Amino acid sequence: MEHKLGLVLTGGGARAAYQVGVLKAIAEFMPRYAHNPFPVICGTSAGALNAATLAVNARDFRKGIKYLVNMWKSFQVEDVYRTDVIGVFANTLRWLAGLLLSGFGINRLKRVSLLDNTPLAEFLDEILPCDRIQDSIDAGVLHALSITASGYGSGQSVTFYQGVPGIQPWVRARRIGVATRIENKHLLASSAIPFLFPAVHINREYFGDGSMRQIAPISSALHLGATRVLVISVGPNGDEELGRSKIGDYPSLAQIAGHALNSIFLDTMEVDLERIRRTNHTLGMMPEEARKKLGLHHIDVMIISPSQSIEKIAERHTRYLPWTIRLLLRLAGVMHGSGANLVAYLLSEKRFCRALIDMGYRDALARKEEIMAFLEAPAVDGAEPV
Repeated sequence: MEHKLGLVLTGGGARAAYQVGVLKAIAEFMPRYAHNPFPVICGTSAGALNAATLAVNARDFRKGIKYLVNMWKSFQVEDVYRTDVIGVFANTLRWLAGLLLSGFGINRLKRVSLLDNTPLAEFLDEILPCDRIQDSIDAGVLHALSITASGYGSGQSVTFYQGVPGIQPWVRARRIGVATRIENKHLLASSAIPFLFPAVHINREYFGDGSMRQIAPISSALHLGATRVLVISVGPNGDEELGRSKIGDYPSLAQIAGHALNSIFLDTMEVDLERIRRTNHTLGMMPEEARKKLGLHHIDVMIISPSQSIEKIAERHTRYLPWTIRLLLRLAGVMHGSGANLVAYLLSEKRFCRALIDMGYRDALARKEEIMAFLEAPAVDGAEPV
């Protein structure tokens, strides 16, 4: 089987800047003018923006990474959502009105969300020419790109993909793969964090953030032909001690929202990785003949995740948010780090992004030999989609 390395970029709002640091280091590990080393690229939520940028610039990997680094290092919150007084508080009142009206069975307000991400839509139209994705495919430097979003009507996790001819759509429990031509609307849909950003209408229904209901984030890469998968996560590295302390105060709205977002963005990847590791362990104890008969194969996955708490870094950078957003978050209960989880998703600010890029870069450098060995390893024969 032809070797195809897959790259999975997870969601998490501004946390996705960490992925850029990791990719920057990987680009430096490779020859200067090397093309994209990941024939299969899968992005979800904010990771979709990174994934699409890599696909557009697949002919020159370093150029694509440099573009991403410059973009994230110069990010302002205003590039993602409105921060002016009218844009923030009028939209918030509209959101509250939508909640009240929906309670009476009235649903006349459209695009109801806490924040207005019109600036992000305009920003993507200006900087990301998605029509060039097909050029990368035609040039043979990209096998497939996928962007995952969640359908509010169907309840399905829908992976929109664009790739070489012959890739078959798939249907699994609550998740499907649909061939299409990737556009910026798919990126906006995939990154539409529930409640915070408005849903996006594509084809027959409205879509929200792709991390919702994405129960098997790695499977898309396998369906698209990847034989091994590198995952750049923005969640905990799994080695942190999960301490439990007594907290007497009732959780604030911000704490509840941050907990809910962590459940959406971070937990499913951990569960999927645990399932794959257990499957690989079980397969390792089975005779080869039995594995072939059942059509089961070892899936080689490497994950890179933050070595430090992103929430703690966000806590130090909250003061750089515009005063309108700080006031809004303060009203929601974000006080002295109690809502750092929530802030980490919204803090698309250059100082915070630079700190995450630096951490991702250092983390990748510390694992250089391991990463290079994974990139250069021979393909596993017949990895099956799950």
